[in-house]
Parts: sequence; C-alpha cells; structure tokens
Amino acid sequence: MNKIHLVITLLLICLSCNNRSQYNDPIPTHDNFTIESVSVHETRVINVWTPPTYATSEQSFPVLYMPDGGIQEDFPHIANTLAKLIAEKQIPPLILVGIENTERGRDLTGSSEVEADAEYCPITDGAKNFRAFISNELIPDINKKYRTTNQKGIIGESLAGLFVIETFMLNPEAFDFFIAMDPSLWWNDFNLVKEAKNHLSQFPNKSKKIWFAGSGAEDISKHTRNLATIFKEAAPENVTWTYSDEPNEKHNTIFRATKEKALVWSFD
Repeated sequence: MNKIHLVITLLLICLSCNNRSQYNDPIPTHDNFTIESVSVHETRVINVWTPPTYATSEQSFPVLYMPDGGIQEDFPHIANTLAKLIAEKQIPPLILVGIENTERGRDLTGSSEVEADAEYCPITDGAKNFRAFISNELIPDINKKYRTTNQKGIIGESLAGLFVIETFMLNPEAFDFFIAMDPSLWWNDFNLVKEAKNHLSQFPNKSKKIWFAGSGAEDISKHTRNLATIFKEAAPENVTWTYSDEPNEKHNTIFRATKEKALVWSFD
C-alpha cells in the first residue's frame, strides 16, 4: 500500500471510531424512546421503524437490530430501504431497531493489545457490555413494546461490522441472521480471523445465517477474504453463509451498495 492510500485508510479508520454523519436521507415516521441501561451505565436513545402493515394488522414481525442506528447515522437509509424491499415483496415485513451511538469506538470493539489501535479508538473494550445491553435489556424491552416473532438479526458496517462478526463468533445464539459490511477485522491484529476456526469448531447446533462483504480497502479485504476461506473449510453444516467480494466499492460506499442484496439473501 503506498503512502497516500495508507493515509486515507487511517483517516477512515479514525472517523469510524466516532459518531458519523450520513447523507440527508428522508427521515421516516418512527418511534423514539430512551432506555436507562445498567449494562453500559448510561441513557441510550432507541429509534424504531415499523412496517406499514404493523398498524393495520395483529401480525407479529421479525426484528432487525442495528448499531449506528441514530437519526444522523444509518437509521434513515436502512428504514427507507426496508420499506422499498417490503413494498416490492422482496423481503417480508419486519421491524427495524436502531441504537444511537454515544461512544462508538468503545461499544463496538473488544479488547486490543495493539498500541496503534488505541490511537484510533482511545476508549475501547466495551463490546461485551454493549452486547449485554442489547441481549438483556433492549431485546426484552422491544418484545414487550412491540409484536415480535422470535426471528431477529443484526446489521452493521465498519466497526459495527466488527461487532456483528464478533457477536456471531462469541454469542451466536443472540441472533438468527448476521450482516456485516466491511467489518474492521484488522482490530487487535485480526484476532477474530486468527481464532475463527476455533470459534466455528465450538459453534452451537442451531441454524444461523451470516452474510459479509469486503470492499477494495486493502486493510479490510485481505481479512474478509481470509475469513471467507476459513468458512469454506470449517463452517458447520448448520451455518448458511455467503461472502460478497466488492473490490470496486470503497469503505464509505459499500453499505449502500450492498444493503439490498444482503437483506434479500438473509430472508431467502
């Protein structure tokens, strides 16, 4: 990688540890409330989008959970995409639950022994607490407030993609399907990739689906491709997976470029 590419990559990594502003997408009608979390010791803002048939039926719906789920983050464009795909009958109606960021780098990363990681994300190792918040506080609250089925998934890009992959490896029973675009697998000297075979060998005997993609960013694609190779060799039969290699996409374009096919695949 030449120096210019390296500088650009490091800037993107640095930005990924902070709250991110997205495009000016139309903000769909949605619910908004807060949870006083015991697991992360702070107030968390939650945005919930329900499909049109929620108000006109007694049906229960699957739920898609999303870090980076603030109104100034990825919530609007993912909610609008779900509405489009549902209207086109490409996916079934479902509920979207967006979790607004506070300390993004903290919540979406595990521990790291790499000094350079701390330069980009000074506050880290909060993923286990964030996962506990989602599993033990948020999901029960959503199930209480909304008509939900047992089917649930999680979607994320960059550091949120890292969180999705880590959750799949460490706590696969938390969700039924997992979607990760350009996951930051470089974290902690790509430890998740190094330990992937070990995690897969201990995978529970329950059906799970995982879709992940890598852009042309060299520091990410080499790890996502290696992970895909490991899945070919070691994924258990109860894991349905696919890897979407996207060399023509950039780190900041891959989420929007691949979200529709990822969602359609997850519900196929």
